[in-house]
Amino acid sequence: MLRIACVLAVVALGLSAAHTKVNKHKPWIETSYHGVITENTDVVLLDPPLVALDKDAPIPYAGEICAFNIHGLEAPFEAVVLNGTSGEGQLRARGLVDCELQKEYTFIIQAHDCGSGPGGTEGKKSHKAVVHIQVNDVNEFAPVFRETQYRAAVTEGKIYDSILQVEATDQDCSPQYSQICNYQITTTNTPFAIDRNGNIRNTEKLIYDRQQQYEIQVTAWDCGQKRASHSVPVRIDVKPVCKPGWQGWNKRVDYEPGTGSKQLFPKMHLETCGGPLSSVRTTVELQTSHIGKGCDRETYSEKSLQKLCGASSGSTDLLPAPSAATNWTASLVTDSGRDSDLIFRFDGRQAAKIPDWVVPQNLTDQFTIATWMKHGPSIGLRAEKETLLCNSDKTEMNRHHYSLYVHNCRLVFLLRRDFTQVDTFRPAEFHWKLEQICDKEWHYYVINVEFPVVTLYVDGVTFDPYLVTDDWPIHPSQIDVQLTVGACWQGGEVTKPRFTQYFRGSLSGLTIRPGKIESQKVISCLQACKEGLDINSLESLDKNIKFHFNPAQSILVMEGEDLENMNAAVRKVSYINSRQFPTPGIRRLHISTDVQCFGEDTCITIPDIDAVVMVSQPSEPRITISGVERLNRPASDLRVPGGVALFQDLHIISTVTRADTTTHHTARRPGVLEEIIHNLDYCDILVLGEELRPDQESLQLQRSVLLGKHLDATNSTSGMSIYGVDSMSNYEQVIRQVCYYNWQPGLLTERRFRLTCSELNGRYTSNEFNLEVSVLHSSEAGEQVNHMVAPPQYMQVVHHPSMIHDLYPSHSSGVPSAATVVIVMCIAALVVVVVLGIYRIHLTHQQEVKLAETSKEEDVTWDDSALTITVNPMENLQQPQAAEEEASEEEEEDDEEGEEDEDDEEDDDITSAESDDSEEEVDVQLPRMQRQSKKDQSWDKATISY
Repeated sequence: MLRIACVLAVVALGLSAAHTKVNKHKPWIETSYHGVITENTDVVLLDPPLVALDKDAPIPYAGEICAFNIHGLEAPFEAVVLNGTSGEGQLRARGLVDCELQKEYTFIIQAHDCGSGPGGTEGKKSHKAVVHIQVNDVNEFAPVFRETQYRAAVTEGKIYDSILQVEATDQDCSPQYSQICNYQITTTNTPFAIDRNGNIRNTEKLIYDRQQQYEIQVTAWDCGQKRASHSVPVRIDVKPVCKPGWQGWNKRVDYEPGTGSKQLFPKMHLETCGGPLSSVRTTVELQTSHIGKGCDRETYSEKSLQKLCGASSGSTDLLPAPSAATNWTASLVTDSGRDSDLIFRFDGRQAAKIPDWVVPQNLTDQFTIATWMKHGPSIGLRAEKETLLCNSDKTEMNRHHYSLYVHNCRLVFLLRRDFTQVDTFRPAEFHWKLEQICDKEWHYYVINVEFPVVTLYVDGVTFDPYLVTDDWPIHPSQIDVQLTVGACWQGGEVTKPRFTQYFRGSLSGLTIRPGKIESQKVISCLQACKEGLDINSLESLDKNIKFHFNPAQSILVMEGEDLENMNAAVRKVSYINSRQFPTPGIRRLHISTDVQCFGEDTCITIPDIDAVVMVSQPSEPRITISGVERLNRPASDLRVPGGVALFQDLHIISTVTRADTTTHHTARRPGVLEEIIHNLDYCDILVLGEELRPDQESLQLQRSVLLGKHLDATNSTSGMSIYGVDSMSNYEQVIRQVCYYNWQPGLLTERRFRLTCSELNGRYTSNEFNLEVSVLHSSEAGEQVNHMVAPPQYMQVVHHPSMIHDLYPSHSSGVPSAATVVIVMCIAALVVVVVLGIYRIHLTHQQEVKLAETSKEEDVTWDDSALTITVNPMENLQQPQAAEEEASEEEEEDDEEGEEDEDDEEDDDITSAESDDSEEEVDVQLPRMQRQSKKDQSWDKATISY
């Protein structure tokens, strides 16, 4: 047994030694491998293939390959044994591989044999081999542009190699799929092209006036021909060729009346195209020659303007508006503008003779001649004299005493003195040579004469004569003289008297004032423009900016060295029109600019620009006159010194229609009436029907009423005119004091008057307010009837409170006519016949009642709006007594009229044209009609109608 055990041990040891000797070799693999894997797959293609060899083959286990181990930093790969006997293996990814995350991998791989048995004990490892895996890209991403949009600007008229470059990117990892191989403009019919690098160029010259902006769409392709999912917009702005000049201004500026000063160029700036400038000089001109007489001026009458400006009184208007009293201008051609400017046009065939009663008889050594004139160059090389004003002999001779004429664009004033005034060789002709005389524009000329000095003002600027010639004075004679306008009268030394030296042009407001000369202040006021240029916030203007206005403020010159300061200054230039009702329409603006550069012979040129100011139509006022339209006055009231006040309850208001911008609960209305305040320039009280008889009636106005106001008045048999630029309230105060006086009313039953008012010389006129004054003559007869037969108590007239509560025109207008009175009296007579017996019964009682009422009558005034008079049929029985009473009353009236005539002689019909401030004045205040309350009911005798 021992021997058998020993043999078994020896055998086991032999077997062990034999096995150890079988797995003598390590597996063998290549030293390096290169593999390729396509992203998003798990199969790796190795070169060479993964195969492990073992020299122990075909010994089981020892010659077999059991595994491949990978050593690396978390390499996402694994190797599997496909055939352990052949040693073939496979490398694959543990998951999907993304090329965009990692393009290649490198790691170590080893092969392991199976060792000595199934468990792989005592197995051997091969050497380490390097594996390099490259991830192949898949074109999964489309190109994307770096910007959401592209924008560029080009100057017109140029061809660009590259305007701008667009760029797209691709997120794929390989050059094949990540590179952009092509760009394309998808917008058709555009003058642009793009290359493969994304450079956009224009294929033709771009014109700013044709198109200021282009928008195109661009797409891209990668090298795998995958197109961008979204195109990109490209905007290309076309700039005009840089031209020096003003930019940022509007060609039209709208101006609303009453808005004050409005900026003309709030965003304007000067473009110099980068050129350095040393100074800038800009001139802004407001052109208003087509408006009125050269600009927007007040269009009141000449008299009203002189009163408003404080001119000396006593001037004579030689070219007034044609009327019955001023008919010498009726034959002249007028050119009344839409703003009521009265302009006379002379074409070389019209002239007017001034009536002798209008012509100032003695000009003295001081006087003033003023006129508006518009005149152009004369026809011919040596044109004839064109006479504006001429005072010459009416007959026999042809001497010119004084005249004003134009000759070859020279203004000449001739003044020949009489021997009675001077007897030496003295200045006689004064010549001025001015551009204004023939520039076809309106100018205001004033000649102030302080003999022998003569001064000319043109638009408020003084000019001395360049030539003065002397002459002998005129010999005195008994020949009458003739004053003419528009030509000179040649009454002697010709076979037939005629006009000569006709004027060609336009005149307005020709006046002559003897005895005084006008001051500079008044002259400036009379010709002042109400519109012009202005500078907003003058205090904020840079101190280095120099500026200058012409007298009319129609031209503004600004100069500075800093361009930004100059731009700020020009933006402050404004237009202003101070008239409440300006003339609507266009005012043209012209802006010219001169620049100087630093040390350069040539400098940029700034083109002139033209714009317009559009003045809107002002809201037209509606002037309304209201008051009592019918007055009933006894004839005795008309004979009272001062007469009867006609318009005591007068009211003048003015309204305009405004757009209703409110949004109340109700629907919007097209417009609302709004009361406004403005001036008036005249109010006329016209006598309707037969003119006033100066020997027994007149309109009167106390001179003191006009004191402190810019008002004056003229009076005639056809009515009264109150004129002057003043407020509506002042006109009300004055008109309320106008009285009608008739010291011999006789059989006058009524007088009718019409009142109209005007603003801006008739541009806006009021309604025609008619007033009827009824003259009551039957008061004396009524008193006689009441004295003879007193009616019984129950037949007395009872005045209902409603009849006397409110004395308005609607009540006072119900005055019965004469025919109605007669009918009422006849009916009353019949009634009296029926009740005559009753009268007798109650006669005693009635007398007692009458005595009681007579005591109260002193405190009671009567309202006759419903008064009925009962005529006693027994009047014929009492004729002798009535005749005696009537005779006594007539004697009393004669005495009263005698006293009134004496008063009238002392007062001498004081009117606004004849009375002097130093004269004694008598103010007569008539009792006004007032509202009566129910508690205090008074009757006014002044309103009794019979």
